[in-house]
Amino acid sequence: EVQLVESGGGLVQVGGSLRLSCAASGSTFDAYPTGWFRQAPGKEREGVSCISSTDGSTYYADSVKGRFTISRDDAKNTVYLQMNSLKPEDTAVYYCAAIFPTLSSCPSSSAALRSRAGEDDYWGQGTQVTVSS
Repeated sequence: EVQLVESGGGLVQVGGSLRLSCAASGSTFDAYPTGWFRQAPGKEREGVSCISSTDGSTYYADSVKGRFTISRDDAKNTVYLQMNSLKPEDTAVYYCAAIFPTLSSCPSSSAALRSRAGEDDYWGQGTQVTVSS
């Protein structure tokens, strides 16, 4: 079991940048692929990025490709999401979650990423990102 805590959200202007962190506790964290998700008011939670626990391969939703970069530092039990060129439509609560199964690569679609996310215990509490125009 892992416990995840997100940080780094905030208010930023259009075109600005933020780096989100997902800090994990639990000795098996490095075995899990990790996903970043977001949920805007009135919308479903969507998967935006993922990094595998094996070969470092990644997935990005089309809406963030080229602007967001995911990385992980297993020595620090932390996964990062660098967000550049932010747009108002990036405004949402951002969550990280452990992805199942362990020791696997990331899926290739947002829907598949959502389906492979763990139960509630494997999610962080979320961090708000607001992009003002």
